[in-house]
Amino acid sequence: MKISSPPWDDYSHFHNLNPEMDSWFGLNNDDVVGNVNGYDDLKNSNTLRDVFTSLILLDDEDENEERSARAMESERDKALFQYNNKQQAQALINYYMQLQDHYYSDEMNELEFDHFRTKRARRSTSTESVSASAFVFENVGSEIPAPMLASSGSSSSSSGEHHNHHHRRLWVKQRSRGWWERCNHPDFPEEEFRRCFRMSKATFNMICYELESVVTKKNTTLRNAIPVKQRVAVCIWSLATGDSLRLVSEQFGLGVSTCHKLVLEVCSAIKTVLMPKFLHWPDEAKMNEIKNEYELISGGIPNIGGSIYTTHVPINAPKNISTASSYFNKHHTERNQKTSYSIAVQGVVDPQGIFTDVFIGGPGSLPDDKVLEISGLYQLRASLGLLNDAWMVGNSGFPLMDWVLVPYTEKNLTWCQQVFNEKIGKIQKVAKEAFGRLKGRWGCLQKRREMKLDDLPVIVGACCVLHNICEMRNEEMDPQWKLDVFDDDEEVNIGSDQNNIASAYSVLARDYIAYNLLWMALQGTSQQVTS
Repeated sequence: MKISSPPWDDYSHFHNLNPEMDSWFGLNNDDVVGNVNGYDDLKNSNTLRDVFTSLILLDDEDENEERSARAMESERDKALFQYNNKQQAQALINYYMQLQDHYYSDEMNELEFDHFRTKRARRSTSTESVSASAFVFENVGSEIPAPMLASSGSSSSSSGEHHNHHHRRLWVKQRSRGWWERCNHPDFPEEEFRRCFRMSKATFNMICYELESVVTKKNTTLRNAIPVKQRVAVCIWSLATGDSLRLVSEQFGLGVSTCHKLVLEVCSAIKTVLMPKFLHWPDEAKMNEIKNEYELISGGIPNIGGSIYTTHVPINAPKNISTASSYFNKHHTERNQKTSYSIAVQGVVDPQGIFTDVFIGGPGSLPDDKVLEISGLYQLRASLGLLNDAWMVGNSGFPLMDWVLVPYTEKNLTWCQQVFNEKIGKIQKVAKEAFGRLKGRWGCLQKRREMKLDDLPVIVGACCVLHNICEMRNEEMDPQWKLDVFDDDEEVNIGSDQNNIASAYSVLARDYIAYNLLWMALQGTSQQVTS
């Protein structure tokens, strides 16, 4: 913008109009000329300011135009990206729909299949216009041709229809769940249910109620959560039968990985929720009851707080070569005539065969006395002096200690020692039969499991807890489930000159108990003869 100059060039004639005015204001001619020059400077500064203002406005206008161009280009790129993404999604959906048609053609008859395809096409046509409008609205300002928009709208409608009606078939393979639905029906026979799950319906429902708060899952937009009863049933049936996960999958109509996950989740819940309630060390009052009952069973041996026993659970060969030798079981290998690996399970039971303490995970190559040394019973309770007033009765594989009582193993036993071994054998039989029921009821303990070595203690611990629940609730034990367990270490130590004696005091204590048992036996015989 250019500012024109005034129509005059000389300002001197203004001073001749009224000379007297100069004298009034005290001005002379030189002063007036100086003021005129100041006006010229002011005029020049205003001109420069207007020039700079015009330049700034032009720069702002150019920046706005560039910003608008970039925004429009970004919108076009976004619209093209969304269009390409929808095209790719439509291609995948078309592929899955072809697979769906293939599966439906196998499962439906021809009439039902034609009806299904007609219904799906009608629903796709009804939603085409709405989907196209939505897609155009999302891509305002884009330069995608109208045919491409219409095609994308059709793809969106097909995707929406497929999502709303058959989305589940895209992600979940349909499997038959008829067997579990029959088992879960109220009219399912009690005996058949007991044969499948090794417990009554009442006990099963109690376990589900206790675990409901831990194992319950919420429904999602993709699928409905598996009910609590089915989750617990998968775990218990797998533990009871010992079948492979593939057979469990076919039985319950679930995926193999899903069954594997359910078994671990429910076993962990049993360990967290049920183990503190059903498998714990007895308090003082309960311990006194156990001592009295064991004294009656043994015929006079006092202060027996539990019967201890160790068995082995077969496992697959560990992948780590350095640790595989630790789990190699020599006795099982010789008996079965094939290489065997195992973990040791040590347990203490009360007179009813209920576990009060378990230790799981000892390497299978360790004998019973070494397993005892690394167990919590030895490390925590015995080391702290909590077992000084109670005997744990074990077989000849255990050492004779201040709190562990074992039978005599000499070749030539005295009459006194024979009576002691006979009485103590009755107590040891309680633990051995308890482990037989444990392994017989839960068949997974008789076979190699498709589990990691680190997960086995959780599974075996869950079996011990479920065993206690069944024993406490007087669940019947089918005779065909019973299993005889082997005492490998006991067979090795029988006939040796003496046990692994860890305490001289325990030798005297055992001899004293044996003498009292013989005296009571002789006294009872004399009373019978007198009568």
